Amino acid sequence: MSSKLKKIGVLTSGGDAPGMNAAVRSVVRSSVYNNIDCYGIYKGYEGLISDDLVKLNARGVNNIVNKGGTILKSARCLEFRTKEGRHKAKATLDKYGIDSLVVIGGNGSLNGALIFEEEHGIKTIGIPGTIDNDLVGTRCTLGYDTALNTAVNAIDKIRDTASSHNRLFFIEVMGKGSGHIALNAGIGAGAEEVLIPEQDMGLDRLLVSLKKSEKSGKSSSIIVVSEGEKIGENVFNFSSYIEKNLPHYEIRVSILGHIQRGGSPTCFDRVLASRMGVHAVDCLLKNKSKLMVGIVDDKMITVPIEKAIRGGQELDKDLIRVCDIISI
Repeated sequence: MSSKLKKIGVLTSGGDAPGMNAAVRSVVRSSVYNNIDCYGIYKGYEGLISDDLVKLNARGVNNIVNKGGTILKSARCLEFRTKEGRHKAKATLDKYGIDSLVVIGGNGSLNGALIFEEEHGIKTIGIPGTIDNDLVGTRCTLGYDTALNTAVNAIDKIRDTASSHNRLFFIEVMGKGSGHIALNAGIGAGAEEVLIPEQDMGLDRLLVSLKKSEKSGKSSSIIVVSEGEKIGENVFNFSSYIEKNLPHYEIRVSILGHIQRGGSPTCFDRVLASRMGVHAVDCLLKNKSKLMVGIVDDKMITVPIEKAIRGGQELDKDLIRVCDIISI
């Protein structure tokens, strides 16, 4: 089966995620191990259109397993969303003799890969690189563990000042449309409340909860909020409402923002990236495509990209229950 595979291209697309470099390294070295040429494509799909490629070897990806971000850069490419743009991308691949792609990215990136294969027959395998953990078919996406630990560490530091000044802190974490980071970071950091899109708590219930906490003797509180469509959209709305109804509270807002995307990936994400990269190349060697690799019960699996991008991964209902119980 491997004789059918000529050359592999690898790209990172969309929002960067810790562990992307480790995944690129794994794809390149797995390709070299199997005597297949591997090309790195800069700036995601934009690089395919503008012919910004470089042939990579095992030594060319030295010392990147520990680095955040992506050495291949990333970009959102509007032109690739057009048929004309995808024709240009196909012409670039034909120029280099590349017949397969490994795409590392989130929902939009994998959807682009699926459309590209359906239109032009370029075999594609997706690696779920996004901190939001919002793809179906994998227990966790690449970068999620690092982002989660970054959020918990930041909340721990904020709690120190909240306790010192008897303040109520609203802390916004990333995860647009997905509450995985907020829920797990809230539990891990001991937040009094967690506000996530999957569970509409409502402002009145939040108000009742804070009053109850105050009566029980809590002099400071941490409220973790999952981001809205715009930075600060949810967290400032919530804080303004509480400030009007509980004017004696000294309220502060912290938006963790893009620090959650940066930094050295955790060991878990480095190992996960390495496993996903090897598994992606293995799939191409077996002539498989239109698949996203994932991890379930600590085993590497694949799921059709079409299914992976269809809807967000459900939150663990038991975790929600745990959060309700231990936040009293």
